Amino acid sequence: MSNVRKNDQRVGLPTKGIGDTLVVTDRHLCGGIAPLVKAVDASVVGGIHMVQLREKDLPPQELLALAQSLRSVTKDRALLFVNVHDAAGVEIAQACGADGLQLAEAALPVEWARQLVGDEMLIGRSVHNLEGALAAAESEADLLILGTVFPSATHPEGTTVGVELVRTVTEHVATPVYGIGGITAENAAQVLEAGASGVAVVRAVLAAPDPKQAARRLLLVMDAGHALHRPVRRGSNAERDPI
Repeated sequence: MSNVRKNDQRVGLPTKGIGDTLVVTDRHLCGGIAPLVKAVDASVVGGIHMVQLREKDLPPQELLALAQSLRSVTKDRALLFVNVHDAAGVEIAQACGADGLQLAEAALPVEWARQLVGDEMLIGRSVHNLEGALAAAESEADLLILGTVFPSATHPEGTTVGVELVRTVTEHVATPVYGIGGITAENAAQVLEAGASGVAVVRAVLAAPDPKQAARRLLLVMDAGHALHRPVRRGSNAERDPI
């Protein structure tokens, strides 16, 4: 089936209801697993819509235990994605009851992942250029994470693509695009203005003295940006507590 919408020449299909903010985990940044879970919990209370578990160096059993802990603090409050590279990672995502998989650009193909999980899970793909974004959208990924947008301490070796690539990609794909890399409350609006559906952050929330307040500050910026550029997309945290 063609993955191009009628009257819209962009590749891919828009995925609705997944929200506009995503926190990517880094237990080293938080000082360990227990502080990470606490920080994620606080960020979800602050309104974060999605959490991606990305701890590539954890052994499978420890990764599963962490995934289960994160599922506990995100259940019915935020979507949980597990970053996977192979079928073993898919099994961990399924075992913890995750809402989705996040596939690295060089990981197993979206089509293979879809065969393993069917329509029970969302599937995201990390991309770094227009070609990768077009391929992921054509394979019917549910969302794309594009980076590195700004210089990032998390991936200092990564090539910075800037907001212009965000603009180019969103002009060619209808699949939701989330910018990642060096994104903060100070520059998130630039990513939205370039056409992104949302942003993915690590340090901006997890390294903050108060992750809940950092999340709320980011969400205020997102709300203002959406109000300027297009209707707000909401996920499981549509109702937010006032600051």
